[in-house]
Amino acid sequence: MSVAAVLPGAQHLHTGKVRDLYGLPDGRLLIVASDRISAYDHVLEPEIPDKGEVLTQLSLWWFDQLRDLAPNHVLSDDLPAGFAARSMVCERLDMVPVECVARGYLAGSGLTDYRRTGGVCGVPLPDGLSDGSRLPAPIFTPTTKAPVGSHDEALTYDDVVARVGSDLATRLRDLTLVVYAWGAAVARERGIILADTKIEIGRRPDGTLVLADEVLTPDSSRFWPADSWLPGRPQPSYDKQFVRDWLASPEANWDSHTGAPPPRLPDDIVARTRSRYVEAYERLTGRTFTSSCHCDTRL
Repeated sequence: MSVAAVLPGAQHLHTGKVRDLYGLPDGRLLIVASDRISAYDHVLEPEIPDKGEVLTQLSLWWFDQLRDLAPNHVLSDDLPAGFAARSMVCERLDMVPVECVARGYLAGSGLTDYRRTGGVCGVPLPDGLSDGSRLPAPIFTPTTKAPVGSHDEALTYDDVVARVGSDLATRLRDLTLVVYAWGAAVARERGIILADTKIEIGRRPDGTLVLADEVLTPDSSRFWPADSWLPGRPQPSYDKQFVRDWLASPEANWDSHTGAPPPRLPDDIVARTRSRYVEAYERLTGRTFTSSCHCDTRL
């Protein structure tokens, strides 16, 4: 079942690393989450079965949990069975040109920045932290919004002020940290550490900030099992860090800096990645994940 068959008049607007965006005749937007997975600024092959459904259903769950903290862009998920599981009908927003990131633990590019500068995105941190260390307090570490195939670049808070103004920068930082704190508390109750997360924020014509795209998913966040957390080493995870680790391993025999395309993911890596996404969904929501039929999301 294609988008055109379900929603006549839908117009394809954009294809991202994971999501496809369509304009609807009534002015609303349709966001469809594919099963694509990306790492190191490449979209990988093959896809991860059911990933788009997990991301959509987990985002919808979180949007509901966060509804008293901030509005979200979802207008409806009332679409035909099988198609609705990975799709949301959303309002049009003026998207803020900044990736809003909050970190409570040191990992990934934050760890690299810390080792080089003693801080992350211009935020100074204590000496002696290591991979996986808990930070004294969560910090706002924004980045640019890079197009597909390009790399997000770290920004300082002052950089954000220069881009969007002092008032909006403060509101972005505060909302990002509030969402992180709420998500971290909920995850902790379920035995999961929310190490960091990236959120997308848009604005309504009246200036209201609105959560958009996805929120607190394994694609936009680092989730670690709390019972195996041990600073000083990479942490086991429920997110796509598992795929990044394989791509960086001798088995993959690939250097992300050469410009060569990444290798095809082996079947066992695909299966184990899927299981991590599903486990994250089930542990966080307390629900059992049931896959719907796969749909053709092309026009």
